[in-house]
Amino acid sequence: MSHPRYICIHGHFYQPPRENPWLGVVEVQDSASPFHDWNERITHESYAPNARARLLDDQGRIINILNNYAWMSFNFGPTLLNWMAGSAPDVLDKIVEADRVSRERRGGHGNALAQAFNHMILPLATARDKKTQVTWGVEDFRRRFGRDPEGMWLAETAVDLASLEALAEAGIKFTVLAPSQAGRWRKLGEKSWTEEQGGIDPSRAYLQRLPSGRSIALFFYDGIISQQVAFERLLDRGEKFLSRLFGGFDEGRDHAQLMHIATDGESYGHHHAHGDMALAYVLERLSRDADVRVTNYGEFLELHPPAWEVEIHEDSSWSCAHGVERWRSDCGCKTRGDWHQKWRGPLRAALDGLKKHLDHLFSTRGRVCFRDPWAARNGYIQVLLSDYDPETTRKFLKEFGHPDLDEQQTTDALRLLEIQLDSMLMYTSCGWFFDELSGLETTQCLQYAARAIALARHFGRELEEDFVAALAKAPSNLAEYGDGRGVWEKCVRPAVVDLDRVLAHHAISLIYRNGEGGTRDEDAQSYAVEADDVAIRARGAGHLAVGRLVGRSRRTWIKSESHFVVVHFGGLDFHTVLCRDLDAERFATFRAELLATYRAGSLADVLALLNRDFAGVSHRLDDLFRDEQRRIIGIVLADRFDDYRRMFTRLANQDEEVLNRLGQLNYPIPKPMRAAALTFLDANLHEQIDAMIEADESRLLEIEHLCERGRAWGYTPPRDALGKALSEGLRRHLRGLGGGDAAAAVVRVERLLDAAAIIGITPDLWEAQNEFLDAFVGLADSGEIDDVLGQTFRRLAVRLEVAPTVLGWRP
Repeated sequence: MSHPRYICIHGHFYQPPRENPWLGVVEVQDSASPFHDWNERITHESYAPNARARLLDDQGRIINILNNYAWMSFNFGPTLLNWMAGSAPDVLDKIVEADRVSRERRGGHGNALAQAFNHMILPLATARDKKTQVTWGVEDFRRRFGRDPEGMWLAETAVDLASLEALAEAGIKFTVLAPSQAGRWRKLGEKSWTEEQGGIDPSRAYLQRLPSGRSIALFFYDGIISQQVAFERLLDRGEKFLSRLFGGFDEGRDHAQLMHIATDGESYGHHHAHGDMALAYVLERLSRDADVRVTNYGEFLELHPPAWEVEIHEDSSWSCAHGVERWRSDCGCKTRGDWHQKWRGPLRAALDGLKKHLDHLFSTRGRVCFRDPWAARNGYIQVLLSDYDPETTRKFLKEFGHPDLDEQQTTDALRLLEIQLDSMLMYTSCGWFFDELSGLETTQCLQYAARAIALARHFGRELEEDFVAALAKAPSNLAEYGDGRGVWEKCVRPAVVDLDRVLAHHAISLIYRNGEGGTRDEDAQSYAVEADDVAIRARGAGHLAVGRLVGRSRRTWIKSESHFVVVHFGGLDFHTVLCRDLDAERFATFRAELLATYRAGSLADVLALLNRDFAGVSHRLDDLFRDEQRRIIGIVLADRFDDYRRMFTRLANQDEEVLNRLGQLNYPIPKPMRAAALTFLDANLHEQIDAMIEADESRLLEIEHLCERGRAWGYTPPRDALGKALSEGLRRHLRGLGGGDAAAAVVRVERLLDAAAIIGITPDLWEAQNEFLDAFVGLADSGEIDDVLGQTFRRLAVRLEVAPTVLGWRP
């Protein structure tokens, strides 16, 4: 008798929280260029492509699109999904839709697993943190997917019995571990155990009995094939991947077999280019194979409950051969061979010491605000999931707080909860995973600690000095930092944000927003700022702004108001003063005198008036948050760039014959002449493409002329920047296909593709293809495609590398 065979491919999709801890937004990260930040880049390379994975014919044309999430098992980190909800909602919709579709296919069992909230290493967490991490992970899952989770992914699959108890108590039925984490196993009812490192049969489910009397099912993935997918280029060819999966079955097994692998989900597209397509190829082939069933863990568990039991290796994980030492010691696990990790132990010790103070503060002061502070912390996920909606916060306080909290007690309660949030986020596992204390992930954890320390200061707790002294015991690999104290002073302390800095940021920004009040979400989602009585004046290259600002934290409800003056001397020289000492009458008098002085006097007179009548805290352009700072720098420098461009254009035109002759002679063009030529060509190509995107099709000849000149000079166009602009233009015009004038939109798209061919670049067509296919489906479903429009679509399909058969056309 042959036993059924099942295949399950699991992807653990996760990024560490990257938001500025004070602002609640992900600021620009230059290392992710040409994208704004790493979340955006990895979404482009992996999360989005897996939602619409391509299947290609032998000519490289699309013949089908697959939502991989609908066929694979997956989990997404809650902090990543929170970012995605605001920044990539279309991708999140596809992920949620995939889970719904999988439930329909798999007897009510969805592909999605929950995850403990912020990727904390649970065996190293306190019992209370374990409970909150699991509780928040479950509640986040319910909000995103509209159902209770059956399984939960543990960060780095790090496990101990206490963590499994927390999962079982929350109603979680199973989790997934590495084969090396199985200690011993036996068939249910038998007395003798089998112990063999990594030797457990991964093709079945196991029962882990827990000290409380509860139990939980465990799956141990196929370690060899998972390793090959993640690190040994098995995703280079879909056929090879598929063959290797089938090789994981063993004809000698006398039970239903589950062939399953688990890797970082980013393997499919980010770590391995086009890995999403290899996965789609495998999933599509498996879906048509009558001899094997694509499944997920929940369905398999119902069909084949555990007949064996297991006991885990406690304090073990999938990414550290030494258990969980990677997150507390210099165990030897590293990504760079010439650096030590002696900083890991002192970093954890410093955070553990801080955590004890923060938890004691919450236990003691929290009782003033809450009937049960720790139950309130578990319930705080309601507020987080509402994005700090005021009404949700009031309902939360009514449910968990003491009756009739006054305004001060309310802000105290919210401060205490934010301290607890940061005290968990500072333990995000990535802070220890890599090799250097000053790395992006570790300094992110330290910034959470800095915010918690600042909030605790309100309660009279001065914790920074002792924390930094402990942190100083952590040695850096880089001489510029020396140790943890140097990292704190250079990477963490300058990032600290208070409400004064928020107000100064908005004061300077008002000059370049025409005096409009209110906050910009992209600046600081955690604060709301309103401006009134604002006056803005310009004089030459400089500006003056004066008015009043009222700021409020959306998280803690603390408020601050201040009058402000911004003096822009021109260029990048800004002087901002916040003053709270003037009443309305005195400010009105000062304001009138200031505006009159600025209009008729010298800047020295303006500064003298400020020093005499407007004493306060000073701020500069440095205090602006990163994205707004760059926006303003771009505006300020725009005129200079135009001047440079005009000068370089004149030089390039003046020296055109010389440049052409040098090119013919293969003579290296001198640097000054090359700089002029490159600047001229780059700027003009960008300008022409921007005009074409705005539907000026006449620019094609000018683009051709520029490229001819450039070729004679040995010019190479900036492919990334121009390709990105062209891709965005294609997407924009293809989105208009369903808007009525499809024929005109098609012509614009074809002209942009012509421009790309002339320049010699291949734009990323991924989003353009999506828009094209979505438009075709929409028009076809509504019966709007006649013969003429059908021919137009087929012509465009060829240029967008879409097989005409996808449109239902056979040649």
